Amino acid sequence: MTQNKAQILIIGGGFGGLFTALDLKGAGEITLVNDEDHFLFKPMLYEYLSGEVEAWHIAPDCKELLDESVRFIRGVVEKIDLDARAVTLADRTAPLTYDVLVVAPGAVTNYAGVSGAEQFSLPFRTLNDANRLRRRMTEALDHVQPDAAPQDTRGALTFAVVGGGASGVELSTKMADLLRDAVKRRALKGEPRVLIIEMTDRLVPGMGEELRRFVEAALEECRVETHTQTRVVRVSDKSITLEHNNTQTELETAAVVWVAGVRTNPLIENLNFEKDRRGLLLVERTLQVGGHPNVFALGDVAFYPDVVPTLAGTAQLALQESGLCARNVRAFIEGRELKSKRFVELGEAVSLGTEHAAVLSAGQVMGGPLARQARFAMYTARLPTWHHRLRVGASWFFEGTAPRPLQPLGF
Repeated sequence: MTQNKAQILIIGGGFGGLFTALDLKGAGEITLVNDEDHFLFKPMLYEYLSGEVEAWHIAPDCKELLDESVRFIRGVVEKIDLDARAVTLADRTAPLTYDVLVVAPGAVTNYAGVSGAEQFSLPFRTLNDANRLRRRMTEALDHVQPDAAPQDTRGALTFAVVGGGASGVELSTKMADLLRDAVKRRALKGEPRVLIIEMTDRLVPGMGEELRRFVEAALEECRVETHTQTRVVRVSDKSITLEHNNTQTELETAAVVWVAGVRTNPLIENLNFEKDRRGLLLVERTLQVGGHPNVFALGDVAFYPDVVPTLAGTAQLALQESGLCARNVRAFIEGRELKSKRFVELGEAVSLGTEHAAVLSAGQVMGGPLARQARFAMYTARLPTWHHRLRVGASWFFEGTAPRPLQPLGF
């Protein structure tokens, strides 16, 4: 295997796969397979929901980001044959062969077997998910009569967010701000009702206390109801049933949004690799899969042994791992020694509604409108290419990042 002839196949166009492909330029014949035609900067999907950013800001076309040295294929991987070193795609007869395989397909939503959850709740992982939720919020507002009593407005605008991690906090505060603004603009009586449902005894359990104080203050200011130690029993088309202290309560809802964790991508389940109890691939400190030195895995599908616990499952971890993966793929092709690395927290930024955020950087926590601007600056620097960073940064600087109100459908 020589460097300019090595066939490198990368599965997944998220932070792990895309950034690995970018860093591998010139290492061989690179093919990137992704089930969407675009990359998605998921940490800012909440801002896309609120209209603070546009789709092209956070979801650039993969072909726009990759140069001619990388072959991009949009497709769904059906099978990985490790013995034949081949990958089969849906709707494609000829398999893709490889010398080196990088596995980074990302995770999928975990509905934990809750009755009706997968059928009736809304996930929040893609642009289409955000579009569906925004439309559902607008439809709910459009059904409220101008002379409706306050309690009727509250009932019609009840939204439940399942999952009390950072995703649940960011999503619920955005939704609450957007809905309250729309109620005010439409001169409706009453208030919307947004709830966070969390099974454990606290929200964002891995977050530091200083940052948590900003989160709790924001939830109170946005008037988001927090329901901890509460289990979701079932979800229906127009309701959610909760259990707390052995007592069940059914609430009518305009929508239930499910952000209560993820599970391993089904593609990984059929691979004969050693896995942990959650189904994650156990990788060595070089990101190689045990027993298969030409296979590397990273991101949501891999368990890496030397990671700060708060980084597990985050985009930040996948981004850091991509640099190590690219270096080690090059080393493997060239017959050099592979390296390892300890991954640490580089800074944390939490969006808290449409006007505030909280940012942890270099051990210091900052909150409020200034932290919101710092968050935009932080994430500008983490966009995939310098060209895209320049375009997006200029757009945010000159055109602003004000939220887009929930206008009646048809406007």
